[in-house]
Amino acid sequence: MKYVLRFFGFIFSWLVLGLAAAVIVVGGVIWSYSGDLPDHEELAAYEPTTLSRVYSGEGRLLDEFVRERRVFTPADEIPDIVKQAFISAEDKNFYEHWGFDPRGIASAVLDAARGGRLRGASTITQQVVKNFLLSGEREIERKIREIILAVQLESVLEKEQILELYLNEIFLGENSYGITAAARNYFAKSLSELTPAEAAFLAALPKAPSNRHPVDDRDVALFWRNNTLREMGENGYLPKEDVAFWQEQPLDTIQGGEIEAPEDIRLPGRSYFTDEVRRQLVREIGEEKLFTGGLTIRATIDPVLQQAAQDALRTGLLTYAEGREGYRGPIAQIPEDMTLREEDWRAALRDLRIPRDIEDWRPAVVTLVGNFSVRVGIEGVEEDEDGHFVRLADTRWARPQAADGTLGAAPSEPSDVWSLGDVIYVTEGEVDGEPRWLMKQVPEIQGAFMAMDTRTGRVLALQGGFDYGLSAFNRATQARRQPGSSFKPFVYAAALDQGFTPSTIVLDAPFVLDQGPNEDPWIPKNYSGEGNFYGPQLMRVGIERSLNLMTVRIADDVGMETVAEYAEGFGIYDEMPSLLSYSLGAGDTTLFRMLAAYAQFANGGQKVTPSLVDRVQDRRGNTIIRHDARLCQGCDEDYAEGDAPWVLDPAERVMSDLTAYRLISMLEGVVDRGTASGSLGDLDYPLAGKTGTTNEARDAWFIGFSPSIVAGCFIGYDSPRPMGRGGTGGGLCAPVFRDFMDVVIENEVVPPGQFKQPPNTVLVKIDRNTGIRLPDETTRDQADYVQEVYPLDAVPAVYADVSRTIGGGGNFTLGDLAVTTDPQEVAGDTGEDGVRPPPPPPPAGSLDSGGLY
Repeated sequence: MKYVLRFFGFIFSWLVLGLAAAVIVVGGVIWSYSGDLPDHEELAAYEPTTLSRVYSGEGRLLDEFVRERRVFTPADEIPDIVKQAFISAEDKNFYEHWGFDPRGIASAVLDAARGGRLRGASTITQQVVKNFLLSGEREIERKIREIILAVQLESVLEKEQILELYLNEIFLGENSYGITAAARNYFAKSLSELTPAEAAFLAALPKAPSNRHPVDDRDVALFWRNNTLREMGENGYLPKEDVAFWQEQPLDTIQGGEIEAPEDIRLPGRSYFTDEVRRQLVREIGEEKLFTGGLTIRATIDPVLQQAAQDALRTGLLTYAEGREGYRGPIAQIPEDMTLREEDWRAALRDLRIPRDIEDWRPAVVTLVGNFSVRVGIEGVEEDEDGHFVRLADTRWARPQAADGTLGAAPSEPSDVWSLGDVIYVTEGEVDGEPRWLMKQVPEIQGAFMAMDTRTGRVLALQGGFDYGLSAFNRATQARRQPGSSFKPFVYAAALDQGFTPSTIVLDAPFVLDQGPNEDPWIPKNYSGEGNFYGPQLMRVGIERSLNLMTVRIADDVGMETVAEYAEGFGIYDEMPSLLSYSLGAGDTTLFRMLAAYAQFANGGQKVTPSLVDRVQDRRGNTIIRHDARLCQGCDEDYAEGDAPWVLDPAERVMSDLTAYRLISMLEGVVDRGTASGSLGDLDYPLAGKTGTTNEARDAWFIGFSPSIVAGCFIGYDSPRPMGRGGTGGGLCAPVFRDFMDVVIENEVVPPGQFKQPPNTVLVKIDRNTGIRLPDETTRDQADYVQEVYPLDAVPAVYADVSRTIGGGGNFTLGDLAVTTDPQEVAGDTGEDGVRPPPPPPPAGSLDSGGLY
């Protein structure tokens, strides 16, 4: 008996010693490999790289900012069938082990000992550790580190959190990172729409996505899909009859053509609007967060207005180009012998690297030159029995352009324009009610158009050039150009706040600024040229007719320091020099800034911050950016019936509502009677605005607004050069604005509303010629008058002269002035025909001169 006890004692001692030795060895290994392990607790705060998406207000996908095409989905939104498929395929004991699976490891070793292939036994937790924290180690070392970190990770994260990391991180082929992207890219479905067979296919991909393609490796893919379904049945996730049913289903995918790819599977084309969203958000939150943070970005864009802005600007640019730029020749050429057979010219067109994303334009090749037209082969359009033709009669604009920019005579026969093999752009059009193919040419001239909500600053449309695919340079936000006469309202705003009224008399007469002994004097003149002056005029008339000399005289009287303060306060410039030439728009700014400034006229004088983004949410739905800064008073409180909460707008006031309303009234006159009346005067819609044209017609502007929307246009060459006669704000940009507003009015996109008259004010009738207050019962047949707003405590008496003459320096009689009375072009901008009626007669009497001579 004692020998038996000794034997068992010996065995027990060796077991204890062996166990102690094993503990020491394992502890040594753990200690050895734990010294420089990554911090597993980092995974508790880890968020996978996820694409960010831009949506319109209606939820339409506009663009994506992406490094890896991954859409993050929280664990509680992942259907059980998807989780069960991946657990069955990758780690059936996932919910039972503590980071690594001893049973799985033992099973893998036994299989290898029996002559089978040595397979991995990594758990999902180990795969998360390997993918996130480890790289580059030798296999045995990495396995040891995996196990150590996996155990540690299980101590800080719950199973569902680990599964969430895994399912959102894995690569599943077809540029799909994570299960949500894979469901869309293979099946055009959301996770909740996946069948067990589809979930099983996705679960079979992580081990070898490149070798289990649903088309190239269909048999292999079906084998592993069905194997995963079998495992799901064995693990109790699917009844046996369901397993058999789903194993018999075909593998239908987008890649195989059995499922049609939806629109949002294709990456949307970048546009001027979404590219500006990118720039704006990079400034606010940084590029890394934008491209990897899985953000949901709700843009301010109105699709109807965006299309209207694009169409209106393109029409304006093409109209000018076809009248002034002539024809620069084909965009490319193919050998004449390739025009004989359809398969040859189609192949030649296909190989050309030319822009193809201009809406409704198609590349075409000239295959026959006739007496009155040319036959063209059109990319993407089937040939018919008669062929497709472009007529010379529809292409009279295609005058040859010389090296110096001058244009030759209009073409008299097709060979003057086209040769065999010429590659041109064509578009479907209509001439005299008959459908035609028309040749188009990308214009050299460029421009921008933008529309914005006057109260909130939400940018509703933004077109930064003729076409984003041709030039990504955004001329609405990046091009710094001289605003010309469109800056004048800010001079007038400063004057109105300094005690001027729209009825103040201002002298339109020569003005000379002495710039010192070593400098030539500055002598501004009206657009109509030297020697054309209108004498004393109401300030209202000066802005309606855009008279430069009146504006200079007002700025000189008010002081350019004051004007600069206003320009900076409205956000046109950051720091504006106090130079008198700036009163005529000599400084560079952007359409984006000008539009925001005009919005502050339209809304009654409140500060507006333009934004292309309403809201930005992170991957979990938390709002990180919200443009609307208004506060809701009482929204978090219980309130009695009738005591509803109300919205408090904290917007800063940049000008008085009285000044804003007076300025609006003056700018309405620009539309009704002034430099924009030729294009806009007949619109039955509350509109105000201002044209702008710089020296030598290098820049043309128009910015107009209603109570609800402000929109503006800029047109000019990227390398500024004269645009010639008619290249004015009224001639070029006002028609673009008109086309845009036609869509606004027709579709009732924005309610017209009415400009709100300030409280405690009254409208009185003022004679446009003399500035005298007229009786309220005066009719248009009796006098030419305008209605001006006055505070109740400052209403002028009937027949009182409410005008005020500005300036200084000596008195003179009207006979001393050369006053023009002939119809002519006027300061800076013209209407459609470039002709304005003569000015009203000046009031009698002697006037202060103002300025120098």
